[in-house]
Amino acid sequence: MKTAFLSISLLAGLPAMAQTSQPPAEDFKPSTLNQPGRQYPQVNSERRVRARVVAPQAQSVTLDFLGGAKYPMTRGEDGAWTVVTRPQDEGFHYYQIVIDGAGVPDPGTRYFYGGSRWGSGLEIPAHDQDFYALQNVPHGQLRQVHYYSKSAGANLRCFVYTPPDYEKDLTKRYPVLYLQHGGGEDETGWGSQGNAGLIMDNLIAAGKARPFLIVMANSYVPGAFGPGRGPAAAGSTNAPLAGATNAPAGGRGPGGRMFDFSAFSKVLLDDLIPFVDATFRTLPDQPNRAMAGLSMGGMQTRSITLAHLDKFSHIGVFSGGSIAVSNITDLAAFKEKVKLVFVSYGSRELGSDLANRGGDPRANTEALKAAGINAHFYVSPDTGHEWQSWRRSLYQFAPLLFIEPNR
Repeated sequence: MKTAFLSISLLAGLPAMAQTSQPPAEDFKPSTLNQPGRQYPQVNSERRVRARVVAPQAQSVTLDFLGGAKYPMTRGEDGAWTVVTRPQDEGFHYYQIVIDGAGVPDPGTRYFYGGSRWGSGLEIPAHDQDFYALQNVPHGQLRQVHYYSKSAGANLRCFVYTPPDYEKDLTKRYPVLYLQHGGGEDETGWGSQGNAGLIMDNLIAAGKARPFLIVMANSYVPGAFGPGRGPAAAGSTNAPLAGATNAPAGGRGPGGRMFDFSAFSKVLLDDLIPFVDATFRTLPDQPNRAMAGLSMGGMQTRSITLAHLDKFSHIGVFSGGSIAVSNITDLAAFKEKVKLVFVSYGSRELGSDLANRGGDPRANTEALKAAGINAHFYVSPDTGHEWQSWRRSLYQFAPLLFIEPNR
């Protein structure tokens, strides 16, 4: 049995077609997310992708990107399957290929966790990519950290970003942002697909954000899926989730199973925050602690922070509902404790069922502002429910954090 050498690309929600109607500009270059030495997939100046798969014994090869359509590829006389796509959306995309019915990652690219699986990733250069690019500035560290959770009865993993000067002044303490991933993703998402560390490095170097720690933990802790909560329809990364209502309590996780936010809430409050405060040089109080998340992580953020105003002073909800004045039981206490509410969406999400569950997010945010709360609404131009929206959201959110000199 011959080995099939695979390399392929992804389309972002465009109609499936094996070839485009116009010949592409012949300035293709390997994707920046390719493994070293791999030439495919390639991206050109028109944001088109050229894919090539060597699988001479295959009967069918299909390009399959997460949450979208499937794209048949064409076999040549040399046994290589090829396709050139239409222009793609800027930013990061998950994808896989299907060879004779078997979905597999592309060994030509680096792997990323999304859609409840490790798969391939593709980066379409963006016009504003400098804010998350690797630049010649001082860099912080993205640390893999293991901690024990008594509430979960397990050793768990998180990633912690420490700013560039963290090791220079050992007397300095820092605020902390707890930043959560979306449905079907894990604790690697923000540091890898999201480029959170590079975003912070560039903001700090430009003097646009105060240095702070970022903690990125896995929401899928033991106990997150209660007994009797069997699989529903197969879920995909950050698809519209159950629970995106005025009082979200859960969503859908891997395999479509119902996910209970309370299990992670207990781990976060009882185990992770105390561990981080004991292990890192933090400012361990409510004015110096923030929480944010994308999609399901935004719903978690909303649910957890509203229930624990004594723990978090800054709230960020990226494509995960919004906060209405009617959700706040004690407006005076909320205004005293919460220093920032930030809500964001991609422009293509606005008006969708997901965005409007719990009310129009822009109107809800404007009502908060009218009530005297420091509330911000951000729209990422020409993006949908995708990483480019959330990278931009973090870039807009971070400079607003901890700007009052708390210590």
